Amino acid sequence: MGFLRTIAIMILIWYALKFIARLAFPALIKKYMQKMEDQFKQQQGGFEKKEDINIGETVIDKKTKTKTSKDDVGEYVDYEEVE
Repeated sequence: MGFLRTIAIMILIWYALKFIARLAFPALIKKYMQKMEDQFKQQQGGFEKKEDINIGETVIDKKTKTKTSKDDVGEYVDYEEVE
């Protein structure tokens, strides 16, 4: 009789866990998705602050009359044709 009682208790525990998981799992997923959404918004907020910088804009220095570019494409060399 003890064996059947043990099996019955195990089956009841199994169904109780399934029922609890069916209720708790969606709440856990919702909490996890909210956390990921907040993290994504925080990361996107950091990128929006960097939009004030005009990348690739050329600036002419009035003192030396030279052009400086914010692009990191290398040094500009002005070649003259030699005949």
